[in-house]
Amino acid sequence: MNIVILSRNPHLYSTQRLIKEGEARGHDIEVIDPLKCDIIIEKEKPTIYYKDRYLDYVDAIIPRIGASVTFYGCAVVRQFEEMGVFTIVTSDAIQRSRDKLRSLQRLSKAGIGMPKTVFTNYSRDVEEVIEHVGGTPVIIKLLEGTQGLGVVLAESKNAAESVLEAFNGLQARVIVQEFIKEAKGADIRALVVNGQVVGAMKRQGKEGEFRSNLHRGGSANIIKLDTDELKLAMNASRALKLPVCGVDMLQSARGPLLLEVNSTPGLEGIETATGRNIARAIITFIESNRK
Repeated sequence: MNIVILSRNPHLYSTQRLIKEGEARGHDIEVIDPLKCDIIIEKEKPTIYYKDRYLDYVDAIIPRIGASVTFYGCAVVRQFEEMGVFTIVTSDAIQRSRDKLRSLQRLSKAGIGMPKTVFTNYSRDVEEVIEHVGGTPVIIKLLEGTQGLGVVLAESKNAAESVLEAFNGLQARVIVQEFIKEAKGADIRALVVNGQVVGAMKRQGKEGEFRSNLHRGGSANIIKLDTDELKLAMNASRALKLPVCGVDMLQSARGPLLLEVNSTPGLEGIETATGRNIARAIITFIESNRK
């Protein structure tokens, strides 16, 4: 098969792993920068032009669309969909997952447990917002943050008020969530492929850090999920129609609680921590769908 990886950086670990596993299974793998694609819209003949050729030979795509290029990246994915090309995640599913508020609303409707969350329209009644999530400390998140950026722990009412006022002044929309103390700065990342969990790791934030992101100095170890955690990961994947995704959750006194679902999860942390060949699982998922 001719498989295209939509990525702006061909040297990233995830991209290189997908190239290696794809070629090992006899496929032609090409890395294409989605921002350098021209979308040609014509009656009954949707096409994509890249550098010096039309991409009319592609059998499947693997979107690795960064959050900063979501709009155009998803437009390219959507064009491939119109051309009948298989994609491991659809453009609509990527956009749903990138909108934290929209995805949490959908996941809540699906009956998935999560920390109490409040979204408000630049409210100045901070005390009421804090009350809705059970009091301080609280987590304040930008609706469009990644890798732990735009996430603040406010330990007091005054701190929460200052942070919310600052974000309001910047016209930045945020959500406020309850702080799960018993998680102790750790979370779980479950990697789902074809609707099934193929690997899971527990990430621990460095000392004094409430965020567990590996990009921020956290560590990770393999973990075996219990029944409730497996169910949450697979249900979240199904609810957002993301057959390939990373599901982040917290361990709490009332069971696993979902943090967010990542439509283009990195592979380095999960493969290193678990020893699982996630890249190969993604390639075989494409093969099974093309057949």
